[in-house]
Amino acid sequence: MADTLLWLADNGGVECLVCGHHCRLKPGMKGRCGVRINKDGRLISVVTDLVSSIQMDPIEKKPLYHFLPGSKVFSIGSVGCNFHCTFCQNHHISVIPKTGVINGRRTPPRNLVELAIHHKAKSIAFTYNEPTISVELINSVAEIAFAHKLPMVLVSNGYMTPDFLDLLENRIRAINVDLKSFRDDFYREYCGGRLKPVLESLKKIRKLGWWLEVTTLIIHGVNDSPEEIRDCARFIRDELGVDVPWHLSAFHGAYQMVNHPATTLDQLQAAWTIGKEEGLHYVYLGNVGAAIGGNTYCPDCSQLVAERSPWKISFPASGTCPKCGKDIPGVWR
Repeated sequence: MADTLLWLADNGGVECLVCGHHCRLKPGMKGRCGVRINKDGRLISVVTDLVSSIQMDPIEKKPLYHFLPGSKVFSIGSVGCNFHCTFCQNHHISVIPKTGVINGRRTPPRNLVELAIHHKAKSIAFTYNEPTISVELINSVAEIAFAHKLPMVLVSNGYMTPDFLDLLENRIRAINVDLKSFRDDFYREYCGGRLKPVLESLKKIRKLGWWLEVTTLIIHGVNDSPEEIRDCARFIRDELGVDVPWHLSAFHGAYQMVNHPATTLDQLQAAWTIGKEEGLHYVYLGNVGAAIGGNTYCPDCSQLVAERSPWKISFPASGTCPKCGKDIPGVWR
């Protein structure tokens, strides 16, 4: 166990300032993430150097389509989550077992960066479980990675505090945030959280200048009404900007919703159409095969700019449309 960042002490109790729950913990209590604990009036983390998963991934898998396309990212996962999503696809590492036994390997941050360099990664991502609760490990890895000019990436549910974002302001280059729904009831029932902190995080991330892409998992009969999809699209357009890529991903049964029907291509394409109707320039489909799904087209002249398929990824080295010369927003080099 090790001392943590971002907390306040109060007469033996502590308040965690990492995520939107703002857990207030008496001695011996654990936060909702299961990995941050009040030990004798100090906030302790059991995952400051704990790694459950490492892998080289295509950056497109995060998904990030406008950030160093075609490159490989060194992906790191730890343990635990500040949400308890009933449809979690990584519940084997995000859910702390009732036994309290946390599986993983203690790995010094420098070793992680050295592995990324050895495998010729172009960036490092914290992903698989929720990275927010591993802020100490992210901060340590980012400090070392910065010296080696390796950009840092997060894949997150967005349920972090402004304090978390301020701490990492100059250490993160890109992030994909799950906007799981545009209804607070959904967040309360299916995730154990609330909508507002996610929306506030998204707006602040945009102001910080991190490259931002948004993902929404479309679950049939749960968060796929045309009204809700349109509300999501309008929020992205009005608060984040028309150039923020929006990934619409197909649900497949998992965890406590293993028997829930999968999202069909028609359902995803209906959501895609709404996103385009609301003026978003870059709407993508994920977890399905679709002609419109992964390609980037110029919003001015409709020219194919970047092509993505399981067999091929092509993109402009300059980040400009080859036909009309329009700059396509993103980090292309």
